[in-house]
Amino acid sequence: MKNVVLFCAAGMSTSMLVNKMRAAAEAEGLEYEIAAHPLSESETYGPEADIILLGPQVRYKLKDTQERFAEIPVEAIDMQDYGMMRGDKVIARVKELLGD
Repeated sequence: MKNVVLFCAAGMSTSMLVNKMRAAAEAEGLEYEIAAHPLSESETYGPEADIILLGPQVRYKLKDTQERFAEIPVEAIDMQDYGMMRGDKVIARVKELLGD
């Protein structure tokens, strides 16, 4: 089971994307635990992540987050994929980054 953690401003809008990502991962038979949290909780949830994705509203924290979690892949979610709630596209990127 791989732990995919999304951080955003408050954890609310990203929760909708999480549901789409879970459905896409399940359809592909991927064993991913996917959850969204406010960026303020990154110290709690970041260390246990296999990959960290940032919502577009907190992409300005990308470099800082990459530095704090240097051993974990960290990337900002594509704005179009986020806006269109394309969970399948985000899962495809997660697979690519994790080598799945």
